[in-house]
Amino acid sequence: MADHHTVGRQFVDYYYQAFDANRAGLAPLYRDMSMLTFEGQPTTGGKDIVEKLTSLPFRQVRHVVSTCDAQPGSPNGSILVTVTGQLLIDEETQPQFFTQTFHLYPENGSFFVYNDVFRLVLGM
Repeated sequence: MADHHTVGRQFVDYYYQAFDANRAGLAPLYRDMSMLTFEGQPTTGGKDIVEKLTSLPFRQVRHVVSTCDAQPGSPNGSILVTVTGQLLIDEETQPQFFTQTFHLYPENGSFFVYNDVFRLVLGM
């Protein structure tokens, strides 16, 4: 299996491409035990997480990743990934800055999102 840096970067590239194109397409990345904290609001379970993401109040979004750091998450092979970047939402010209952390958990030779924590970085 590839190292945690490679897996983390490949995951981030896939996740944001899917998020920007069709948020409902993220469903296979989450499980019933998955947890999302989006701007301080917790959501549990893949179905509810995707419902939360698809109900966000914008039509278009584009993520621009500035940094992507990954490290082993635990001895079981999980991976912790932290991302910083910018969001361009709908027709806005001023980006919003964000940080997002994923805990990727191994499953059948691949990974799913066990934890997902998203925050806008305000005041920049």
